[in-house]
Amino acid sequence: MNHSNTFSLSFPEAKTIIVSGDIHGDFNQLVFKLCIQYQLTDTLIIVAGDCGFGFEKKEYYEQMVRRNVKRMNQANNWIVFVRGNHDNPAYFNGSTFNFKRFIAVPDYTILQACNHTILCVGGAISIDRICRINEWNKRKYRVHSNESQENDISRNLYWQNEAPIYDSDKLNTIRANFLIDTVVTHTAPSYCELFSKSNLNQWTENDPSLIEDIQFERRTMDMLLHHLKTDNHPINHWYYGHFHQSWHSAINGILYQMLDIMEFCQIF
Repeated sequence: MNHSNTFSLSFPEAKTIIVSGDIHGDFNQLVFKLCIQYQLTDTLIIVAGDCGFGFEKKEYYEQMVRRNVKRMNQANNWIVFVRGNHDNPAYFNGSTFNFKRFIAVPDYTILQACNHTILCVGGAISIDRICRINEWNKRKYRVHSNESQENDISRNLYWQNEAPIYDSDKLNTIRANFLIDTVVTHTAPSYCELFSKSNLNQWTENDPSLIEDIQFERRTMDMLLHHLKTDNHPINHWYYGHFHQSWHSAINGILYQMLDIMEFCQIF
């Protein structure tokens, strides 16, 4: 649904909402955990970035859907994917990867389920970006020279437009139609853990602007929060992945929760 440029989805049949940490391409394991291990039904699961879109050809992800759709239909579950830094942004426009049970959503998507209104904003900085660029340059001539790099959806290991974006216009449009109580992002505001990704120093030696870019990434989340508070959104929960650890803390009336790889957290 489109409220004048706000991409929004409603899940009236959902009875439970779960946020998952990074899955790094383990789509089948995610479905197994959701439908078989925990036997969840009527559940909306939101993956908080680093889903793993873009490392394989598009057919690979479509095949994953075909493999799992029966299980998802039977359990009446849905998976919404939020953009991480290890994801090709081209998949996250609401149409490139859009199936009844699986959808990769644009930044500033609004999800409505279980009487909650959730804002999803993706993006972060890859601390190993130089390494990834170099590795891809070596690999692409060897393996994928027949794939046109002009194609947005062609395989890669790194995407330049990975950072989160503060979009005040989108937030103003959202304010006219929605009241947000929950935020799901890939990275987090600057005063949330982790304050630094592990081994950061070893990466900065070859990437002098890395620290500055990471600080800007976190400030972008600060600006997002400030805008939401200024607009009087009743936010009480904020979930994120990216840092591969678990942590939670209430700060100024909002419960922040960092999710480890493939960690599930039931929102409500």
